[in-house]
Amino acid sequence: MTRCAVFGTGSWGTAFAMVLADAGCEVTLWGRRAALVEAVNTGRTNPDYLPGVELPEGVRATTDPAEAARGADFTVLAVPSQTLRANLAEWAPLLPADTVLVSLMKGVELGTAKRMSEVIEEVAKVPAERVAVLTGPNLAKEVAARQPAAAVVACVDEDVARRLQTACHTAYFRPYTNTDVVGCELGGAVKNVIALAVGIATGMGLGDNAKASLITRGLAETTRLGLAMGADAHTFAGLAGMGDLVATCSSPLSRNNTFGTNLGRGMSLAETIAVTKQTAEGVKSCESVLDLARRHGVDMPLTETVVEIVHEGKPPLVALKELMSRTAKPERH
Repeated sequence: MTRCAVFGTGSWGTAFAMVLADAGCEVTLWGRRAALVEAVNTGRTNPDYLPGVELPEGVRATTDPAEAARGADFTVLAVPSQTLRANLAEWAPLLPADTVLVSLMKGVELGTAKRMSEVIEEVAKVPAERVAVLTGPNLAKEVAARQPAAAVVACVDEDVARRLQTACHTAYFRPYTNTDVVGCELGGAVKNVIALAVGIATGMGLGDNAKASLITRGLAETTRLGLAMGADAHTFAGLAGMGDLVATCSSPLSRNNTFGTNLGRGMSLAETIAVTKQTAEGVKSCESVLDLARRHGVDMPLTETVVEIVHEGKPPLVALKELMSRTAKPERH
């Protein structure tokens, strides 16, 4: 039987643990808080993040990272992006020598502008062939409810991607493989930034034309950056690109969309953070995505605008006027 360790008991880590168990894997969740681990093991539920959802018998939990990692064929990392480096430095010595490290995270590291797979390779000292990424339109609550969903599992080693595909393929969760790790990760990271923009537009009372324009131009920004970094343009037309972008920008289940909506309604950054129970990755990643774009000489006006609103206090109405007054140009650019 395939053994999987899932580090992180948030909504997406827990939902993906359910997928793995439903696919026939033996799954151990690692959590920092003993009370939550006890709830998983005795009540078969995660009351903090997926209340009312019964977890499969194939999922158990522990606060001991060594116990979680023991014998794991796949080690799934489902912690906030900006905490990955510190957490993985603690866990890396405990990991089996041949485990495949799987990133569920959709962000870019502040300061280094590194993608999550790059951080994993560096900290765990593993080759790219042992790092995989799972991404796509996967809102955790829908997956936990076993509603139909598709995803992409990406690895430079196609055989590893196929192994992971088998490990998480269920009647309701359909994974596709891809070897374009760069494109898949960028699609997942930048869509959170664009979802903030769409949420801000919603909060401002703007209509569907504006939101459709933001989604479409956001995809153009993501593709420009991806091509500059060697990604495959086709990736951004697929589940990791357009698929994830549409789900995150249009669903009230999206943390980034909801966060942006509160900002657009006039709440301050501090007020919005206070009412947000889980991490909205785009809030911090918008700065690192913009850093990444500047390092590659790529123009990303929507990302820059989100940074100005979220971190520099620019009023959304002022930012909108500036965006609309930009010099007109052909759409292909």
